Amino acid sequence: MTGNRGLTRQILGLAVPAFFALVAEPLFLLVDSAIVGHLGTPQLAGLGVAGSVLGTAAGVFVFLAYGTTASVARALGAGADDKVVAAGVDGTVLAIGLGTVVGVLVGFGAEWLCAALGGTGEVLVQAVIYLRISAIGLPAMLTMMAITGALRGVQDTRTPLVVSLIGFPLNAVLNLALVYGLGWGIAGSAWGTVATQYAMAVALVAVWLVRVRRAGMAVRLHPAGVLSAAVNGVPLIVRTLALRAILLLTTWVAAGLGEVTLAAHQVAFTVWTLLAFALDALAIAGQALTGKGLGAADVAGVREATRLMVRWGLVGGAAVGLAVGLAGPLIAPLFSSDPAVRAAVVAALIVVGVGQPIAGYVFVLDGVLIGAGDGRWLALGMTVVLIAYLPVVAVLRLSSAWLAAQGPSVATAALWLGFTVFMLIRAATLWWRERGDRWLVTGV
Repeated sequence: MTGNRGLTRQILGLAVPAFFALVAEPLFLLVDSAIVGHLGTPQLAGLGVAGSVLGTAAGVFVFLAYGTTASVARALGAGADDKVVAAGVDGTVLAIGLGTVVGVLVGFGAEWLCAALGGTGEVLVQAVIYLRISAIGLPAMLTMMAITGALRGVQDTRTPLVVSLIGFPLNAVLNLALVYGLGWGIAGSAWGTVATQYAMAVALVAVWLVRVRRAGMAVRLHPAGVLSAAVNGVPLIVRTLALRAILLLTTWVAAGLGEVTLAAHQVAFTVWTLLAFALDALAIAGQALTGKGLGAADVAGVREATRLMVRWGLVGGAAVGLAVGLAGPLIAPLFSSDPAVRAAVVAALIVVGVGQPIAGYVFVLDGVLIGAGDGRWLALGMTVVLIAYLPVVAVLRLSSAWLAAQGPSVATAALWLGFTVFMLIRAATLWWRERGDRWLVTGV
């Protein structure tokens, strides 16, 4: 990684396609939210509860993407082509197995899981319908993670973009046709998304197999490699479990603030997720470049790239934050016809916008450390953040009656202020780690 212009081209070459591909992922949920939201507030709130469970079930295994990117990129940097192929194949096999097991568990436990998050009455009914169907798509979701991670590791972020650009309109058309055309309600939204997920997974697997064949490599299963991928993924699972616990706790607090606040939180969280995926494009570049750089023992280049991407993360966060804060009154009507929900969404998005520079900083450093294979520290760091966030959750929950009495707008804004405190704590821990040198381990 030499020369600022060359480094900039490398980052942009990875980040720009990754940006559009990542934005397409939460757009699936945005489409679901927009379509389901006009069915009624209970349906939208139910989607919020089910979406939190589904996001947790899939998000726990995000190491399938992150870990595969880091291992493939290191092998690429070291010139070990056989390990590049093996890491991609082993990650995919592991993804299919884990997705099948988790899908069965989530499907059968849907009612209990949704009730545990505070779903009651009609909200619970709608949440269970959506979650039971969506659980069928978990093997496809995890397979997409693994293949996308492998492609990013070989510095290819364009292929996932192409697949996402095809998948997004397909998802929208299927959702509209099934929800309104056939009158399936929230179930139609779930089935449309599941069908799209399988189509995208098949396309990505086919692309990876073609790439392997062209390289003249044999596609072989390595049981030891699958086991190693699972073991190496444990620290990232712990890190992700702590993160998902924070998100679930926030949803639990929202459920205690009333149906309108929960519905508004679902919209605000969906927008925040969209922004997170957008800013995460730099994190993807950070994963790929850091892994490749450390594999080639280029510590100075990794440091240089990190500094540049952190600056871009802060500026990008400020830009998207300003945009979403100002666009709140235009965004809210897209998701609900309830005036109270709309007002609460606008209030929440102002807070969401203010917190985006922090998010940009956090996502870049998180990606860099994942690319460095610093999973153990990330697990410990996120656990510390979770513990530090618990008092914030306790204050919000204990004051829920008072906040609810102030109205949904105040309650939703207070909820997101608490969430911003979590992001500040996370930023502090990542800053502390990055300033040292222990994460800069070279070699395969």
